[in-house]
Amino acid sequence: MTASNIVNALTIDVEDYFQVSAFAPHIPRSEWNTRTCRIERNVDRILEMLAGRNTKATFFTLGWIAERYPQVVRNISKEGHELASHGYGHERVSDQTADAFFADIQLAKFLLEDLTGNEVHGYRAPSFSIGEGTLWAFDCMARAGYRYSSSIYPIRHDHYGMPSAPRFVHEVRPGLIEIPMTTLRFLNRNFPSGGGGYFRLLPYAVFRWMLKQVNSTDGESGVFYFHPWELDVEQPRIGGISRKTRFRHYLNIDRMQERLNQLLLDFKWGRMDEVFLNRPNQYASVV
Repeated sequence: MTASNIVNALTIDVEDYFQVSAFAPHIPRSEWNTRTCRIERNVDRILEMLAGRNTKATFFTLGWIAERYPQVVRNISKEGHELASHGYGHERVSDQTADAFFADIQLAKFLLEDLTGNEVHGYRAPSFSIGEGTLWAFDCMARAGYRYSSSIYPIRHDHYGMPSAPRFVHEVRPGLIEIPMTTLRFLNRNFPSGGGGYFRLLPYAVFRWMLKQVNSTDGESGVFYFHPWELDVEQPRIGGISRKTRFRHYLNIDRMQERLNQLLLDFKWGRMDEVFLNRPNQYASVV
């Protein structure tokens, strides 16, 4: 398959601006219900953008959001996108016991399936919080009935990352595959090429080159992600945060939609399940 024919996976982590892990020290969970939620307008904006490009994507959605804004979930499903789980309450895996984690991902799966009547196959850990010390999470996912995870970013980062992990899809438990976030191997190091803050930080031409290298040199589909709040220039500003957190969260959000539109033009995109689950017996086992 040539690079021009490779379909990459487009994913959206459906959480609101006040639920990001970096804001956790400043916004207690007890205050979430008091915050102005902007998820409806932002997801509608994304759905309109994708419809305009005839593009389907995977929406990793919090159970907390699904419970309070069920029409958002129904609209995603109605438009033909894949609905996947981001857990219930956006708690990092590393902050939970195995029993608490299993209850969280089981509840989220139930809520999402109950709203749409469609089986939920995929899960993504908040803040890519599966690492060497939390590999037990894969046992919980398999037990809960998930078929794939997209929870590992094989890079070095101050809040997450597992640089020793395989860069591409592999089986982590019988019937369960891990689909890592995309990286480019360059100068004996993995460089993040899967979206998020890096997409807003790097010049677009550099990011496009990296993803094209993964498609052409590695011959692999990439996985790209972003959040609805990354398109929302009018979101309430959070006070008292560090300069680093402010930089990471707000950098170039006024340019995000323009960059996304260009990304949709420059590459072929599809749902995670359609890109990765239709390749039976292809993935090596890494247990």
